[in-house]
Amino acid sequence: MSEPERTEEAIEAARKIFAGPVAFLKSAPALKFLPDMSVPEVAFAGRSNVGKSSLLNGLTNRNGLARTSNTPGRTQELNFFDVGDPLILRLVDMPGYGFAKAPKDVVKQWRFLINDFLRGRAVLKRTLVLIDARHGIKDVDRDVMKMLDEAAVSYRLVLTKADKIKPTELAAVMERTATEARTRPAAHPEIIATSSETGQGMAELRAAVIEAITA
Repeated sequence: MSEPERTEEAIEAARKIFAGPVAFLKSAPALKFLPDMSVPEVAFAGRSNVGKSSLLNGLTNRNGLARTSNTPGRTQELNFFDVGDPLILRLVDMPGYGFAKAPKDVVKQWRFLINDFLRGRAVLKRTLVLIDARHGIKDVDRDVMKMLDEAAVSYRLVLTKADKIKPTELAAVMERTATEARTRPAAHPEIIATSSETGQGMAELRAAVIEAITA
């Protein structure tokens, strides 16, 4: 199931917003460090090697906005980015999940931080759950989707690295992903396929982010 066509006006409006000021605000290793709930927020979640930092950089057309790391799971903080001047929204880069080498107490701390953030963040309009197009939804993704469903936080599944597989394979992965999304109470039914390398889906993703905060 593919993403429906968005109007040229919506895509252009979103492009202009993300072409404007985007700046790192702060990292929050614990809830007490969260910024004030003054503007809408859209969060990004995904496995540690899903390409989240690259997608954030591609979304904002900035090479170094989000740090990419060769060590999956290194960043265990919530990173906030301000979009627009005057401020329009914040992007929240959530710590990567599913890192096998992390100590169990670190994983437990991550779950507490994320769960408390999701449940208590009134300005959080949507979470984008990134899925590697080459692998589809894994059990660790389902754990996070279950967490989002239980917290009643609206989320949308976004495929990354869409350029790494054949178009026919991508279509099949999108269909399977959309089918599973329709069984989830808090999931948006439509899927966006993206590639940070080719730019595929980025215009639609920008429009979807703005749509989430204005709906």
